[in-house]
Formats: sequence, C-alpha cells, structure tokens
Amino acid sequence: MINIVLMTCCVLPALFILFTTAVAIKAVKKGANKKTAVVSQIASAVFVMLMCFFIPGICKVSGASETQGESISETSSVQPKDGAAIGFSVGLIAAAASIGLSAIGGGIAVASAAPAAIAATSEDPKAFGKSLIFVALGEGIALYGLLVSIMIFSKIDKLLEG
Repeated sequence: MINIVLMTCCVLPALFILFTTAVAIKAVKKGANKKTAVVSQIASAVFVMLMCFFIPGICKVSGASETQGESISETSSVQPKDGAAIGFSVGLIAAAASIGLSAIGGGIAVASAAPAAIAATSEDPKAFGKSLIFVALGEGIALYGLLVSIMIFSKIDKLLEG
C-alpha cells in the first residue's frame, strides 16, 4: 500500500510535470502563444497538487477495507492520527506554495528590474549601485518565501511527533 502512495505522490506527479513542460516547450517553439503555455503549466501544477492531496486519502480508504481483520490498537500505534496526517499534508502543500509563488514573484521582479538596471548602468556607470539595490529587492521576495517555508516545515514536524 505504501508503494502505491509513494508512486502516486512522488513519481507520477514529477513525470506529469516533466511531460507537460516538454509539450509546452515544443508548442512555443512551433509558434504557439506563450501566455497559453504558461497558463497550461499553471493548470497542470494545480492538478498535480490536488492529486497529491486527494490520492493518499483514497488509498487509505481502499486500504481500510483490506485490513478489516487487523485490530485497531495495532494500526493506531503505527500510523499517525488522521488529523495529524491531514495537517501534515496541508502543511507540505503550504510550504511548497509559499516557496513556489515567491520564486515566481521574485523571477518576475528580477525580469523587469535587471534590464532596467543594465540600461541605467550603460547610460551612467554611477547608477550601478542604485540599480543593483532594486534587483536585490526582487531576489529578497524569493528569500522571504524560503524562510516562510522553513518555518512551516519546523511547525509540521511537530504534528507527527505529538
């Protein structure tokens, strides 16, 4: 049962994301709209997150019918409580969303600030320090997301311990 959950929650989503990324890159190279490719990538990432959220619950329900003969005390001592497991999975999704969205935001900020910094530096070399600050502020967004995800990870570890 654990191998099925591991495969559906780790291997298949990674393969799905790699496949959709390859399809989107091919479509853009053939002349498709870039905006459509980005929207399809976001939709596929949302689909993968939803599947990673719901498949362990579905596997647990199907596994419960197979293990009706086992005693309740044996299964409760091995597996965490249902509330802790759901909190753990939601915490993992929250940590992934915080780092993912902050990285996208930081990338957008740097993508618009870096060319402007290069242009300002080419006109006036003394403006390099001022323009570098704006590029660093864009990178700070991603670092804040990383810090938030680390704080979430430190809190969700306590769910399974206690």
